[in-house]
Amino acid sequence: MKKSSKNNFSGKNKKKQHNNSGSNFYSRNPNSPKNNDRFPINTYKNKGLNDFNESNEKKIKYSSSRNKPIVKSNVKVNRRSNDIYQELAIKKNFDDWIWGKNSVFEALINERAINRIWCTSEIYSSEKFYILLKDLKTKGVLIEEVSWNRLSQLTFGATHQGVALQLSCSKTITLEKLIEFSKKNSANPIILALDGITDPHNVGAIIRSAEAFDCKGLIIPQRRSAGLTGTVAKVAAGALEHLPVSRVVNLNRSLEELKKNGFLIIGLSGDGQLSISDFKEKTPLVVIIGSEDKGISLVTQKKCDFILKIPLKGKTSSLNASVATAISLFHLTSS
Repeated sequence: MKKSSKNNFSGKNKKKQHNNSGSNFYSRNPNSPKNNDRFPINTYKNKGLNDFNESNEKKIKYSSSRNKPIVKSNVKVNRRSNDIYQELAIKKNFDDWIWGKNSVFEALINERAINRIWCTSEIYSSEKFYILLKDLKTKGVLIEEVSWNRLSQLTFGATHQGVALQLSCSKTITLEKLIEFSKKNSANPIILALDGITDPHNVGAIIRSAEAFDCKGLIIPQRRSAGLTGTVAKVAAGALEHLPVSRVVNLNRSLEELKKNGFLIIGLSGDGQLSISDFKEKTPLVVIIGSEDKGISLVTQKKCDFILKIPLKGKTSSLNASVATAISLFHLTSS
């Protein structure tokens, strides 16, 4: 065993072997014939193992002296990832993005329609930006505080100086103005409210249907919803220019405000007890559309006066959110 230890373990491991005499890994049981053959002395395999260990030790010392242990395969992977990174940057559409302190500040003071802002903590706490950002946040603009590295990822390495924003394709109005506008133009207006619809294609299609069926406005929550981006405007096919949109900080508080102003809150759900074709109420309505996978949140369902369902006769258990919106608006506006 002493000869085997000399061949296979360093001096440090000898001490560890002695202290762990009860361990099968570091020592063998002298009474066990199988264990006696576990570490054969001076075999060809052990010699190869020693040569391998000595070779590795030299490589490690050589690498550590330069502090750059480089593996060729890793270099290839990094180059490939950089190529993918550059390809994504080219494909991403930055037409509606603005970054850099001066450019962003000019966009803010000129009151351009803004969908979302990303900034570092230094920018958010600076005197130049703080009041402007705070005012925009109360109007429903989503402001996200991120790290410098995260912002560099979002802008694909651009010189962002700690702040970037995405312009909106349409200006939004406050909830109070939306309520005033809707009642002024109709005795029984219908307003749509989105809950958790993050796909811009769905939002664009919903806006198109809403305008086609003469809805008086759309409510989009600040979070858990797609903003009014270029994709939304393109799918809406011009309808966004004719439909007032209010982006609210909290959807449930907004529903309470709508109730105070005489609106009936309607939720669409496959689990609804009343068919939408049997709903005959003639009053100002707010129709809430939830996402296809999760539907309307439980908290929002509690704010609803009615939960309506679209009766399905086939094997399909659910409908796309934009399709469900079009069907619902047809029933509510034609009855």
